[in-house]
This record gives sequence, C-alpha cells and structure tokens, in this order.
Amino acid sequence: DEFISSPPRKTVRFGGTLTEILLKYEKGDTTDFELLKHQLSDPDIKDAQIINWLHEFRASVAYLTKELEQLVNILLKLPWLRRSREVVEEYLGFLGNLVSAQTVHLRPCLRMIVSQFVPPRITIREDDVDISDSDDDDENITENFDTCHRALQTVARYVPSTPQFLMPILVDFFPFINKSERTLECYVHNLLRVTVYLPTLRLQILELIIEKLLKLDVSTPQQDIEDAEETANNCASEEKSTEEGLFDMEEDEDRKGNKVVSPNIERMAHPLAERLDILMTILFSYIRDVCHVDGKLDISNTKDLYRDLVSVFDKLILPTHASCHVQYFMFYICSFKLGLAEAFLDHLWKKLQDPNNPSVIRQTAGSYIGSFLARAKFIPIVTVKACLDLLVNWLHKYIDNQDKGANAYCDVALHGPFYSTCQAVFYTLIFRHKQLLDGNLRKGLSYLQSLNFERIVMCQLNPLKICIPSVVNLFAAITRKYQLVFCYTIIERNNRQFIPVVRSGTGGDLVQTCTNPLDSFFPFDPYILKRSKKTIDPMYQFWEELSAEDLENLKKPIKKGTSEDEDDDFLKGETPQNDGVVEIAPNSYESNTRSPVSSIGSPADCYVPYPL
Repeated sequence: DEFISSPPRKTVRFGGTLTEILLKYEKGDTTDFELLKHQLSDPDIKDAQIINWLHEFRASVAYLTKELEQLVNILLKLPWLRRSREVVEEYLGFLGNLVSAQTVHLRPCLRMIVSQFVPPRITIREDDVDISDSDDDDENITENFDTCHRALQTVARYVPSTPQFLMPILVDFFPFINKSERTLECYVHNLLRVTVYLPTLRLQILELIIEKLLKLDVSTPQQDIEDAEETANNCASEEKSTEEGLFDMEEDEDRKGNKVVSPNIERMAHPLAERLDILMTILFSYIRDVCHVDGKLDISNTKDLYRDLVSVFDKLILPTHASCHVQYFMFYICSFKLGLAEAFLDHLWKKLQDPNNPSVIRQTAGSYIGSFLARAKFIPIVTVKACLDLLVNWLHKYIDNQDKGANAYCDVALHGPFYSTCQAVFYTLIFRHKQLLDGNLRKGLSYLQSLNFERIVMCQLNPLKICIPSVVNLFAAITRKYQLVFCYTIIERNNRQFIPVVRSGTGGDLVQTCTNPLDSFFPFDPYILKRSKKTIDPMYQFWEELSAEDLENLKKPIKKGTSEDEDDDFLKGETPQNDGVVEIAPNSYESNTRSPVSSIGSPADCYVPYPL
C-alpha cells in the first residue's frame, strides 16, 4: 500500500537508455547526446536524477573512452559533494568503476578531487571590491574533506600507480600565498592527511609544504614583522585611549577596551606572518601526531619522520640564508628524544667538517650547531661539552695545518668554515657558561682552560676580527672574568684596522663598517609567531637580560683563590633587580646597528667596556 500511495520520483529522460544514446552518438546522431550533456550540466539537477544517471554510467563505463572525454568532464563537474548520502555513495562507486575500466581518465578524476581540498569559492563584493575568496562559514566543510579523502583512497585502491600521477597535481593546485588564510590552511591540512594513507608521497609532500613555507618566511623578515606588530599595538592603544575618553564609566571602559584588544591577541599584524603562523601550527601538530600514538612516543614512527625531515632540511633549509621560523620543525622533532637531537648535531657536524661540501653550506652548518646548542633547553650540558670538545679540537687541528701553509692570514673567503665554527663555540659559551661552571667552579674552570681558547684567539687567522661584534664582546667579557683569555688587546687592534666603506647615495655619502663579514646568522633566534610559538617556548632558552650590576661583575676578574661554593650572582644565574637594566646579548642581522628593543629575547649588542 505504501508503495502504491507514494508518488514516483520525477526524472527527465531523453532518447532511451544511456547505452542507446552512446551508440547513436558513435553512428553520428548527436541529438540525444547533446540533450544528455545539457541535463547533466543543469545547475538545478535533482538528487534522484544524479543517482539514476550515475547508476547507468557505472554499468556503461566501457563506452566512456578517450573520445567521450567531454562527457566525462561534465560528470566530474557534477555538484556531488554537497548532496545527499545516496548521491555521494553512488558517485564514489562511479569513480571506482571509471578509473578501473578507463585509466585514461585518472588525471581528470584526481584533479577534480584535489580541487575540493579548499573551501568552495565565493565572491563577496562591496563597492566593486572582492572581499573574500573562500566560503569560511561552510558548516559541512569537514565532512566534505572526509569524503574527498575517501574518493582519493577509492581511486588509489583501483589504480596502484595513483601516487605518481597525483603528486604533480598537488603541486599545481597549491594556492598562491595571497589567498585567504583559510584556503591555505585547509589545503596544507589536506595534503598532510594524504600522507597518512599514501605514505610513499610523504617526503615529496613535506618538501612541497616546506618549500612554500620557506618562501613565506623569507618574504617576511623578522624586522618587518616586529614593525607591523608595533604599529598595530600603537593603533590599538590610540583607539582604546579615544574610547576611554568618551566613556567615563569603568564598565564601559572595560567593555570598549576588551572589544579593541581581545580579537587580535593571537593574530599577527603582518598578513604574510599570519599565514605563516597558521601553517607552522599545522606542521607542528602533524609532527606531534605522527610521532605519538595514544599519547606515547612511537620510536619507529618518529625515526621515519625524522629521516624525511632531515632530507628536506638538507635540500631546502640549509642552502637558504636567513630564514627565521621554518627551520624550527627540526628543533621541535629533536625535542622528543635526546637521541634525535644528538643525531641532528652529528649530521650538522659531518656537514661542517666535510671539505667536499661548499664553504657556504659548511658555514651555515656551523651556525646551526652553535644556535642549537645555545637555545635548546632539552640538550643536557654533557652533550654541550661533547660538542664543544669536537668543535674546539677541530679548530686546533685547523690552526696546526694553517700554521705550516701560505694562507695563515685573516681571510673570510679562505677560512669561512673556521670562522663560523669559532663563532659557534663563542656563542655556545656565552649561553651555556653558567651551566658549564655550575656546581663545581674549580672543575668547570679546569674544563674551560683545557679548551685553550687563548691559542684560538691569538692565532694568525684572527677570528675576533671576523665574528659578529656582539658575540666577540660578550665572549671577551666572560673569558676575562674567568681569566681564560684576555681578548681586549686584539679587539682594540682590530678596531683600528677596520676600514670604513664609503657608499654614495641620493642622500649623500654613507660611511659603513662591515660588522658581519661572514654574513652569518643564528637560525634559532627568538621565534615570534604568536600561535605556533606556544609549541616552541617551553623548550627554548631565552637570553636573560643582564643588570648594570652584572655588567660590572663582568669587568671584575674572579680571584684565583675563589671557593667553589662562594656565591656569584652571574655564575648562578641570579639577576639582581636594578632600575637601570641594560640589554646585552649576541644577535644576528648586524646587531650593532639595531635598536636594543628590536628583538624579543635576544637583545641587540651592548658594548662592554674593557679596562685600559
């Protein structure tokens, strides 16, 4: 009775069955074929119609040869994702039948699926201006992405060669960096999901993502990001002040103040930095989820991912100068297990000491070693000492070899890796000297004396002349305090030998002094992207500002009879409270030319006066 009383579903059909229409088309009768194309292209096509047609197409895939590519393209444009569950299931069945019977249509099928990896495109115009390029409010977007991945898995199950055809399509469809944050976020997230069920593509997909992140990173220098934040904060403060002037009631002030500040607490003011922040957060989450199963570190998964990330690091990160944030994916994965951090240091060490590597790669490897040892809280002091031993022994052997040759003079072009290694050692000592001396001062001093810094500093290659001045000044202050080596005579002589460079410009002649002849940088300088920094900060060693009293202590050498247990504020890391706090720390990017407040956690150079 129910069947008889229910009305039949309305469908519009032309010219008999699908097989008949296709056979007529082969004989030259295109009338019904054109009507079929018209019906399938109808934007108001009903679910029932789609299901009926797909059912027939599934039974007739043998006819859908290369000659009917136009018809297949119309089928691939059907709005199947945002339809009923029945339509979705029928469409997935059709895709499986199509690619298994006619692999010639594999690429168009893959392109159709990958095109759905971003939110549907909509255009909101206001005064002829395009406001948005993606529908961020689509409530079914997560379900749609799940269905896309089901479709891709279905295709891969029927066609084992899917990965090799898929990768170029993933590259082609990667959104431009000027697309909305949501578009980039969804696409990168979906790319990483593909690696879960197509693991053979993981290395290539990670390469693709990190390459795009790197382009974003080098397009947004740290100084630009900090300037944008400062401008935004000033604007917010001015707006808040204006509102507080208009509303005297305290609750109104609070309400208005919150309205101005709250929505932007975690948003980066620089638009490219905002995109980079979101994508780095996704990458960190992916690394965490792959390496942990049920909340516990999975050693096998972690090692496999580490190998892929090191491969990407070697190919993309190491040859790139002065990226600020992307390299932190190595910092993060190394924090999971000490063995990974030691493996990474060993990897960099091999790069540094291998004379077959280009000099610039060896120098960058040295920068990474120094910055990693200085900044990674998870590296214990015993590992720091082991690395210092390796580096310092290599420096002494290098000096031995040069003393006998004709190139024993100060030249960056000839000895770049040597100077980079010196700077790595000096930088590490600046950050880690308190830990090296902690507990047993006499034993710590004995270890530092055994490194024989005096020979390195006094050698004819003159590393103090080449290293960044902020590093040199702090190294000199610390080594003088503990009577390891007296650097100031050499620094003074080097300063007298500096020849200023005069450059002509539209505003007149500009006198410059080259303060970074190595063109070096510290790759793990403070991470300043607001969302993703929450992942890095707990394991990151920030520079502790020195008070004026600490600066005075640096100028006072310790007495040779000092007891091991004698209190020493600088040694024990206790920074006395003082109204006149002077920021002092090594920092990259020609720190002596930067404002003392221009870098969070790694202040600019402050000259430590030395005794005459």
